[in-house]
Amino acid sequence: MAVCDDDFSALELKMLYKCAEERGISSRNLDEILMNPINLKSWVPQTIEEKVDYLYDLTAMIWADGTVSPNEYSALQKYVVMFGFLEENTTAIVDYLIEAVKTGKNKSEILYELKN
Repeated sequence: MAVCDDDFSALELKMLYKCAEERGISSRNLDEILMNPINLKSWVPQTIEEKVDYLYDLTAMIWADGTVSPNEYSALQKYVVMFGFLEENTTAIVDYLIEAVKTGKNKSEILYELKN
């Protein structure tokens, strides 16, 4: 996700390593993943909480530099669909996530809104 805009910033890289650490992935393992990417379609979060968690982190990563490029937007749309959300809701979900990250809304608030 972070390389979608061809401008992989240090802040995006730092966020990538932080997200990996939060999920129990060591820096060394992340280095290996980055050097030898896996097929992401073989791993898709199952619960709504996991999906929101990952999509939020991806959105925060693309917003880290204060802009969302067309390639980043498109990539986020693909993840939303891959995670099993209805295709006709994709744009609305992506726009919502970007706005949520911009305004500082946290994951818990997003989950609450989704469930109510």
